[in-house]
Amino acid sequence: MFAYKGRLVRAASIQVRLLSRHVSSYNAAIEAGNKLVNPTPKKTAQHDPFALVSEEMKSLVKSIGALIGSGHPTLNRVASYYFESRGKNVRPLIVLLISKSLAEIPKSERTRITVDTRDINDQNEYRGISSAMSFAGADPEHSITPLKILYGLNPNIILNPLSKSFNQSEKIKSMDAENGILPRQRRLAEITEIIHTSSLLHDDVIDIADSRRGRPSANIAFTNKMSILAGDFLLARASVALSRLRNNEVTELMSTAIANLVEGEFMQLKNTVFQPNVDQITNDGESKQIPAPTGRVPLKVPEYSLKQPQVTFSHDENVKAAFEYYIHKTYLKTASLMSKSARSAAVLSGCNDEMIDHCYNFGRNLGLCFQIVDDMLDYTTNEDVLGKPAGADLKLGLATAPVLYAWQMKPEIGPLIARKFNSPGDVELARSAVVESDGVQKTRKLAEKFRDAALAHLRCLPESDARSALEFLTNSVVTRKK
Repeated sequence: MFAYKGRLVRAASIQVRLLSRHVSSYNAAIEAGNKLVNPTPKKTAQHDPFALVSEEMKSLVKSIGALIGSGHPTLNRVASYYFESRGKNVRPLIVLLISKSLAEIPKSERTRITVDTRDINDQNEYRGISSAMSFAGADPEHSITPLKILYGLNPNIILNPLSKSFNQSEKIKSMDAENGILPRQRRLAEITEIIHTSSLLHDDVIDIADSRRGRPSANIAFTNKMSILAGDFLLARASVALSRLRNNEVTELMSTAIANLVEGEFMQLKNTVFQPNVDQITNDGESKQIPAPTGRVPLKVPEYSLKQPQVTFSHDENVKAAFEYYIHKTYLKTASLMSKSARSAAVLSGCNDEMIDHCYNFGRNLGLCFQIVDDMLDYTTNEDVLGKPAGADLKLGLATAPVLYAWQMKPEIGPLIARKFNSPGDVELARSAVVESDGVQKTRKLAEKFRDAALAHLRCLPESDARSALEFLTNSVVTRKK
């Protein structure tokens, strides 16, 4: 009897301990959940990339609006169309966070150029370099050349935002000072986003896209002609703002990035390095022969254009050459702007050449990772999530990483790639090959490789909350869904 009661007591004791442990685990889970949902301000500042430069990012569109305005209301409408919708804003965010990271380096060690911390609107060079140019305004939006020469009319009758003063609020100025972000670096972030948006206007016409950022693309909402002209106009406005940074090295870098965007698009006209140069083109359904050069202008043919399929090479070697072409094209189309704007931010900070190189290589590897993930999402995400047409790459005849991995495993995919998937059933066959060869997962691994390289260069920057935010941003690129 006593033994039986003892067993009951021990059983009850065990149940109490288990219940207590369960309650304790439950409470711990609730506490952890609360921390995730309601993180402390310190954790938010450390890990949310936007939190550290929130005021600068909030002012981004307003500042861009002052830079891109024209005297024509329809042009204003088209040029501002994509800025009205919330985009990823990754490029200006990178510029601002790198700028803040490099501010951790003491000014005494940032001597490559003179670091100017004055507000860009207060600098005397915007008033002109001599008394003969005293008509130039004090703001970077004001001209150095007389307005009557720039516009060819009486500037007083032109309703042009660039002829008006636009000053940043005192709140933004104080945030810049607190974050260590130089006024020229903030302007660089704005210029970078303008250049990127101009490329979207052009790309959507080239790709015959029908949606962008969850609504009709500009070529659908307006016309192809208006979209192209608005993209050109944005590039022109970006060039004006870029010249007013007064740094030849940054101007050279960013101007080259603009050229790279176009070079990348032309590389994309060929699917792989082995396809013949594009001598026959299709324009609105009509096939045309490209005119032969006269020889008056000396033209150097890039090395990759001279390569032809080598029967003596193995299939794997041919696939490797195709991947090299794909990576170079991806650099030109996406990574170039990220890498050169990151390098430009470092140049403006005045830091040494080694640190500038780390910033460039961080941007290069992050840009490659970003576009490779984009190419992967085209196979895994629907249009509602992506905000633009999904599954478009194969329909456009593009051989991105997933299908190149399929070709690696299935040589019979080669002819489909060569004809840009334009025969009936090609798109479906290519998609099946991607699934069977695990092309999406291999593409993810490729993206992770570039992510790891980006992190390695990033960790050479001074340790700071801004660097931690960039690490968070870099890791999130691989896991993003749109």
